[in-house]
Parts: sequence; structure tokens; C-alpha cells
Amino acid sequence: MEQNLADFKIIGISIESTNEGGQSIEDMGKLWGQFYSDGISDKIPNKTSNEVYSLFTDYESDYTGKYTAIIGHKVESLRKIPEGLVGREFKGGKYIKLTAKGEMPDAIVKIWKKVWKDDEKLKRRYTVDFEVYGEKSQNGAESEVDVFIATE
Repeated sequence: MEQNLADFKIIGISIESTNEGGQSIEDMGKLWGQFYSDGISDKIPNKTSNEVYSLFTDYESDYTGKYTAIIGHKVESLRKIPEGLVGREFKGGKYIKLTAKGEMPDAIVKIWKKVWKDDEKLKRRYTVDFEVYGEKSQNGAESEVDVFIATE
């Protein structure tokens, strides 16, 4: 389903990664671990909700190149970025919304494999793509996570 999204701001933690050789699975596992073990969510000021965002941006090329991953929260302002965290603003635009359903992270990995397979057909912009972990994201086999892919 296509949607037009407004500009938004994020504060969180980041890592540079690549999908090559399964590196992103290892890197994202570490980043999620750090997000929870360091209580990052509690350190973020001006949150607009408790939904956790996992973003992919600064693409070197396409899904085969390096990119930056950020895990954090949408915020009202970037005026106060706590030490050790990053704050970024992203332009809105046209997005395709997909929903990963099932056990996480397997359901998310499955969605991304489908996105990579349909890369040309989706006409991806490679600006910022993201996952939104809301209330339904921690329900075991019944979990749901929305995935937004920037398109032309």
C-alpha cells in the first residue's frame, strides 16, 4: 500500500553495516542488544510515541552496498541529542507499506528478502527505509511490524 509520509526526526543509536555475507543480521542483533541493555529508549527526550524505529539510510549504492542503521524513536525536536546518540531528520515522500507477520526477527528477514528480490519493480529511492515496532511487535508468532520502503 502506497502512502505519503511527512518529514520526521529520529534520535537513537547507529551502526554502519552491509547485507553482504549476512553481516547485517549480526550487526543488527548487536545494535538491538545495545538499545535494550543500555536503556537507550529512556535516554531519548521529546519522543512522539513509544514505537521503536529501525531505519536504514546513507546507502552507498543499493541493498548490496554499505548503509547506516539507526534504532531509536521519532522525536519532536533535535535540539537535545544526548551524548553517544545520533539525531537525524529525514524527508518524507512516497513509501510502500508492508507488514511483517509472525515470529521476529524471522518475519522481518523474510520481508527484506522479498523487497530485495523485487528491488527493480519497487523503484526504490534508497533514501531511508524503516521498520516500526509498536504494540503488536512482541506477540510471538502473532507479531506484526510495519516496514516502509521509500519509492519514486
